[in-house]
Parts: sequence; C-alpha cells; structure tokens
Amino acid sequence: MNNLIFSNSIRFVGLLLFQVLVFNHINLFGFINPIVYIVWVFLFPFRKNLYLVLVLSFLLGLSVDFFSDSGGINAAATLFIAFIRLPILRIVLNKSDFDYLSFNLRMVSLNKLFVFITILTFIHHSIIFSLSYFSFQNFISIISNIFLTSVFSIILIILGIILFTKKK
Repeated sequence: MNNLIFSNSIRFVGLLLFQVLVFNHINLFGFINPIVYIVWVFLFPFRKNLYLVLVLSFLLGLSVDFFSDSGGINAAATLFIAFIRLPILRIVLNKSDFDYLSFNLRMVSLNKLFVFITILTFIHHSIIFSLSYFSFQNFISIISNIFLTSVFSIILIILGIILFTKKK
C-alpha cells in the first residue's frame, strides 16, 4: 500500500515537472505542444476512491495551470477526464459490470489501451483548445490543434507507458 502511494506520488510530481519544464517548451511547427501529464489520470488505480481521483486530478491540472498561466483550463479538462475514465473504460472493454476493484490497466491489451488513451486524450484536448480559443471564428484552427496535438501526445504517452511500466 505504501509502495503504491509512493509510486503514484512520484509519478504525479515527475509528470508535473516534465510537463512544466520540458513539454511546455516544445512547440513543433509553431502550434503542436504535447500534453502528457494526463497519463497520471490513466494510470491511477481504479480501486481507489473516486473523490480522491477527482481531487488529485484537479490539483494536477491546477498545478499545470499555475506554471503555464492558463487560468484553470487544464484543471477543468483533467477533472473531466478523471470523472469519465471509468465509464469510458467500460465502453472500451465492452463490459457493463466488471470488477474495477481488482482491475489493473496493465492487464488490458495494447489495442484496448490505445483506444482508451485516444478517447480520453481527444476529450481532454478538445476541452483545453475549446476553452482556450473560446470562439468559433477559428474553428479550423481549433480542430487542427486538437487533432495534431492529440496525435503527438498519444504517441508520447503510449511510448512512455511501454517504456516505463512493468507488465505483470
């Protein structure tokens, strides 16, 4: 139990620092900025209390907002994907009643993991760019930013999960 708390705390701080110090300064082609801190929400144990996940996800997003001066956009998007991650997982796994208390994301095939991460990443990025632009005047720009940033973020997230998690 203490090992789980420690590893999630290290992942929280590490992803926050990586996002703020490294990924926020990557700007490919002038507009692609990878957002990878959300992998913490994906990997947080499902057997934990929903309120704990929501509070910690909000704090993670708020921390990114604080360092990025983005006014709460990341907090809102991260809180939303933390709230819907279990229903999305049920849809991806085609199970209406699975035992999430004993479930571990490492048990899922890479294909289903990819679908799960893709759906939540596109939702997260859609919220971020929609709130950031807050206008339909640049609709094409919003859609292209959502798509390109999501694709680049998904590639980095999948590579990170493959490289840094142990299969059980």
